[in-house]
Amino acid sequence: MRRGLLGRLAAVGVLAGVLAPGVAPAAAQECRNTVSFDRWLADFKREAAAAGISRATISAALDGMTLDRSIIARDRRQTFFAQSFLDVVQKLATPHRIKAGTRVMQRHKATFQRAEREFGVPASVITAFWALESDFGAGVGKLPVLRSLAALAYDCRRGELFRGELMDALRIIDRGDLRPSQMVGSWAGELGQTQFLPSHYYKHAVDYDGDGRRDLFNSPADIIGSTAAFIQHLGWKRGQPWLEEVRITRDLPWEEADIAITHPRSRWAQWGITYVDGKPLPRDNMPASLHLPMGRNGPAFLVYPNFTQVYLQWNQSLYYATTAAYLATRLDGAPPMSKGRGPVEPFGLAETRELQRLLRRAGLYDAEIDGIMGAGTRAAVKAAQIKFGLPADGYPTSELVQRLRRL
Repeated sequence: MRRGLLGRLAAVGVLAGVLAPGVAPAAAQECRNTVSFDRWLADFKREAAAAGISRATISAALDGMTLDRSIIARDRRQTFFAQSFLDVVQKLATPHRIKAGTRVMQRHKATFQRAEREFGVPASVITAFWALESDFGAGVGKLPVLRSLAALAYDCRRGELFRGELMDALRIIDRGDLRPSQMVGSWAGELGQTQFLPSHYYKHAVDYDGDGRRDLFNSPADIIGSTAAFIQHLGWKRGQPWLEEVRITRDLPWEEADIAITHPRSRWAQWGITYVDGKPLPRDNMPASLHLPMGRNGPAFLVYPNFTQVYLQWNQSLYYATTAAYLATRLDGAPPMSKGRGPVEPFGLAETRELQRLLRRAGLYDAEIDGIMGAGTRAAVKAAQIKFGLPADGYPTSELVQRLRRL
């Protein structure tokens, strides 16, 4: 997860599994550091030198570095408020972003065409991520990334992960892409207008404008090419869809509605699913999953391997991934999504916590009582719906809660 994005998600109250990179179990939040920061930093400098980082880079980046305890505190207290999927889409996939994204695609049309030829990734997909991550550079973050990474690498909670990120940040400097003073970004260490972790920047950024540097802060060409290269690395399948809104019937095998379950698109067509305009689905063997973010009465999508294998690697939040994929379809000219077939009951933090307690009491849920309607909670809801003979779409209802209370 990225910061420009992280702060905005917290501000609008997005939940459903949104956390910064490599979030550790809750127990790790109580760990204690056993050596001083200065001793740790001296050890890290020696490790960096042994890894081939130049003395000049180590000195420029780390000499005089002090511990920012506010970064550690921020990492350990990550909390969010729940909103519905439709609320998230309304706040993130805005008309302004669609208009701005359309202008960006037109302004850099030749570069986007080159990127699609070389990496297979459409302009709309790159542009949607660019919009959500930083609003095309307006929100890249304002914190010194090296200091943030040093604090997170020192802290016992996720030190090993961020030790590697700090090392790759030094490699970026050593390669000549950025100076230490240019490494300004999020509290969690992401860099540039599409918010790459340093490891992603070092391994996947490309010099697309030919100036000898990989600059994801100021070069639109480098931003476009590097984002396309990274998406291709995640497993993008050229020429294949990622998400399409569909119209569902009132009588489906609801237990099949799960992004972990795939069927040929012809099977979904046999079950009566069509495009939202009523046109039939192709009766082909394209693997697809039925994704119901708000259950059988909310919006419905068919999602494809480009969604499950790429979008959910870019960000594990189901709501973020779906919003990014939907925004890309809007940039390609798709109409606004429907609100579904009927009213959907809201489940906020308090309601979801009660639901999780009831599911745990029923022996169907053994994860944290956190109020997050994430994948684990949805799987438990689905198991409870099957148990009670209710439509097993993985989204809770008051009827399910009442059944659980009576157990």
